[in-house]
Amino acid sequence: MRAEDDDAGGGEFVGARLDAGLRAARFASPPSADEFAAAVEPRNAPAVFRGVVKDWTASSRWDPRRGGLDYLREKVGPDVDVEAMMSSTGHVFYGDLRSHERAGANAAYLAPRFQVLVPFSKFMNSCKSYLRCPNASSDSPKAQEILKEPASSEEGCSSSLESCDQVYLAQVSILNTENKERCSLEVLKEDIQEPTFLRGKPFSSINIWMNRAHLRSSTHYDPHHNLLCVVAGCKKVTLWPPSSSPYLYPMPVYGEASNHSSVSIEEPDYSRYTRARYMKEYSERVILNCGDALFIPEGWYHQVDSDDLTIAINFWWKSRIMNEMLEHMDAYFLRRILSRLVDKEMNKMVQENSVSCSKGTTVCQPTDEESGGPEQLKQKQVNSDSSDKKDSPLQTLEPSTLQALYELISLVHNSAEMVSQNEITEPTSQDAYCKQSNGSKKIAADDSSLLEKDPIAKIILPLKPLELQSMLLAMARTFPRTLEALVLNMLGPIGAEILTRKFDEMDQQATKEQQSEFYKTFYSVFDDQYAAMDALLNGKEMFSFQVFQSVLRQYIGVHADRPK
Repeated sequence: MRAEDDDAGGGEFVGARLDAGLRAARFASPPSADEFAAAVEPRNAPAVFRGVVKDWTASSRWDPRRGGLDYLREKVGPDVDVEAMMSSTGHVFYGDLRSHERAGANAAYLAPRFQVLVPFSKFMNSCKSYLRCPNASSDSPKAQEILKEPASSEEGCSSSLESCDQVYLAQVSILNTENKERCSLEVLKEDIQEPTFLRGKPFSSINIWMNRAHLRSSTHYDPHHNLLCVVAGCKKVTLWPPSSSPYLYPMPVYGEASNHSSVSIEEPDYSRYTRARYMKEYSERVILNCGDALFIPEGWYHQVDSDDLTIAINFWWKSRIMNEMLEHMDAYFLRRILSRLVDKEMNKMVQENSVSCSKGTTVCQPTDEESGGPEQLKQKQVNSDSSDKKDSPLQTLEPSTLQALYELISLVHNSAEMVSQNEITEPTSQDAYCKQSNGSKKIAADDSSLLEKDPIAKIILPLKPLELQSMLLAMARTFPRTLEALVLNMLGPIGAEILTRKFDEMDQQATKEQQSEFYKTFYSVFDDQYAAMDALLNGKEMFSFQVFQSVLRQYIGVHADRPK
């Protein structure tokens, strides 16, 4: 089924654009520790394990609908306080600290009204009240009365739990290797077991997650591998691979919620986050019932919908890659990864536009108005410049190549004020790009707009390498000043990138002698050959910077100014 046709209450689905190799594997029985380490974990893709924790004491004794709340309250005791998360946005818990707060001493600076710890026993009592009246709104008089009503002489909801629907026991530690003092529910470790396929893993923490009423967590990723185990209730988990970051608009890497998506899960603003309308097509949803577990690799985005009174345990551990990554290599890996993302985005941009052009879209077929005048004027220009040549190179060109040549000539002759010998005095195309880049940090969400801004690139992109070579040779021999003006004054960043890529493709299809002859003829039209080379290199670097800005925005959530 199509992801966009589904909603928060639907079943499992796989987005149409999610790569098959990234879809969650399903296991009816748990693998061995060796199988998990060799075949599951290295895939860095999710895996679902059905019934793998059904034999835990937690799965049989913690169910709120089968006396689990009394069991948990008695096991933990009356004097244990736990940190809770409170939401100011109802049942949705966003990663933005302005939308939810930690109701604990560690977050005292956030908001004074949330500077309380939640007594675990009283949270259990509020869950029991919810069981007696699950359909009542926490704001209704009846619900308020229930929440305040003591279940025994020592029970009752504190004033901080009067809106218990908005309280979430999230990431309350059962085990924490970095801060043992935070393990307020360590006693519950007796009721869970280390899954056999995780045997030997150096867990950084084991946590409990429990909600009173239905809630939704915002889309985010974790910096560790994660095994999420449901011991009561049901969770619907929507997953996206890290490569889907551009569609999820991650918050800035320097922010307090850098691992969260900026897109609202309830009311996404597609006018602001235009790519987000495709995010579901790259996702997969899995449903976890009591006894099921889900492996969520580090970096995978996930959004979780939890049914009423759902309880889960999760295990976090560092991946092998992160364990083996030495700090003194961070800068190198950062540069390599950014470089790889830039290369990927450049290839994607050029290839997608090339496919679009090959299908005959209007992007590659300028009208007479766009190309600078009617066909009669273009033909007149060619005839005037080549009337004294009996064997004109133009005669060897294919009709489509000749048409492209006409369009280039028209652009050069009609897009700027011309002076003697075709020397253009208007600001260059690259100067215009510089001003545009400096004047605004915002880049269009659709990167194909870069091609729209460069008419030269639109013309040369659909040409085959050898067709372009024959056209450029014809220009060099018949219209040398026009070719010079085109390269030095009109070729924009993406045009420079496409042209030099075409050069590389030409080289692969030509002999050394043919290569030498072509470049000798091409550069002979320039009074300063080094200026021509600089124009091409500067254009390529400017294009790379534009793509670099796009990468930072899509994957890291930040903008970068053009270097001075």
